[in-house]
Amino acid sequence: MNMKLNLAKVVSVACALATLSTAHGANNPPPTYANVSYGPHPEQLLDVYLPPGDGPFGVVVCFNAIWVSKKEVPGYGFSQWFPKQIAMVSIQTRGMNQAMTEKEPVPISYVLSDARRGLKFVQLHAKEWHIDTNRIGTMGGSQSCIPSFYAALTAGKVDPGSTDPVERESVKVKAIGFMRGPGSIDPKRLKSWNPSPLADWGAPAWGCNFQESLKRYDELQPVISKWSPEYFVTKDTPPMFIENEWGLTKPADEKITLANYSVHSPLWGIGLKKYVEQFGVTCYQKYKGHPPEKYVNMWDFLAKRLQATPE
Repeated sequence: MNMKLNLAKVVSVACALATLSTAHGANNPPPTYANVSYGPHPEQLLDVYLPPGDGPFGVVVCFNAIWVSKKEVPGYGFSQWFPKQIAMVSIQTRGMNQAMTEKEPVPISYVLSDARRGLKFVQLHAKEWHIDTNRIGTMGGSQSCIPSFYAALTAGKVDPGSTDPVERESVKVKAIGFMRGPGSIDPKRLKSWNPSPLADWGAPAWGCNFQESLKRYDELQPVISKWSPEYFVTKDTPPMFIENEWGLTKPADEKITLANYSVHSPLWGIGLKKYVEQFGVTCYQKYKGHPPEKYVNMWDFLAKRLQATPE
């Protein structure tokens, strides 16, 4: 399959399938600091949303699209976070489309290295933004679950000899939120979690389409284990909350296509929960037919975990 055409198809589907993020709207506050550059590329940008007050604030760090670089803001969440003195940062990364254009053999590396750097950058500027570095959480919805998870699990690693102060930051995340997205880009693991042929998710992360990545799995595995986020889960991974608004069968809603349902199926969360619990990680889950555990929803989980006196 022509990868340029395949990427165009993936981008088209990704845009058609609504994620949690929306353009800045009337119900959202304007950013306190907009278009802050966290790296040399013009698409390495972030927005900072601080609640009223002097802080220190907890913070939810959110991530945006991965196929095409896009600046977005979660459509809701502020109403739960701001009253608990929790800020939000929205991070834009380079997209896999740019990596393909520049012939990067591992296109997902652009997205994930940017995500990790962005999270470290937030901590580097924590004092300036009145952020409590002991109250940092990450959140992703749909495709942005991948950079959110990867950054949370890898931003603790430092390069002490680096001349770049960002790379000397070690971030310890307090909570991880997922909304209807996968926690892996390992093609075999994805298939084991969600066998639907309409859920061949993640290409061209490894520079090829999904079926080719399965055929070349043994060859690609060393690279997959370097970039697929679940490979970095340990017993020290912070608590997680995985939410999906649908159940284990497609809703009888004509507006929800089978492709949309398959790509955002709660099967992703069920597979991820089983996986992380093998390491002793606390993982809560909510989907239709499976009531929430302890917290009302993912937003409630993040708010209570990151408030000044965590629950």
